[in-house]
Amino acid sequence: MSIYKIMSALLQYPEQEMLEAVPEIRARQKDNPLPTEHRAALENFLQHIESNALTKLQEEYVQTFDLTPEHSLHLTHHLFGDDRGRGPALIDLVEYYKEYGLQADEKELPDYLPMLLEFSAELEETEALVFLSQTVKVLQQLAANLEKANSPYAPLIRIVETQGRLAPIAA
Repeated sequence: MSIYKIMSALLQYPEQEMLEAVPEIRARQKDNPLPTEHRAALENFLQHIESNALTKLQEEYVQTFDLTPEHSLHLTHHLFGDDRGRGPALIDLVEYYKEYGLQADEKELPDYLPMLLEFSAELEETEALVFLSQTVKVLQQLAANLEKANSPYAPLIRIVETQGRLAPIAA
């Protein structure tokens, strides 16, 4: 399981299936070439999931991502807010997905970070890194906002951000 799939699963609204997948995520993440500090951050998050009731995790998720605009997982929101410029950016992203044969989930906007990560998991590693490199500045701001709020999700965003920063080295 790629690190992108793992991050996508962990950044989605918590459901029972996610809790049940923790042992598999823990086992599969060992196959990923992550730096030690990222492995530790991921393990801390998995422990956080295991040590809290599903309803508490759901409440925390809604409070973090749905009720706090500065924490939105819709990345173009951080660039455009509700400005009209956001629409063309979303359309461009849908068209980009289509070039790769991906049909975007109609229940979610195409800039939803877990969707971007699912898409990245389908790409060749170098392509995924280059694709994610386009999100680094937004991810840096999102991670900083989450860190200010002491959110347990902040380290996950930092892991994704770091993956994007590796793109120029790999390309």
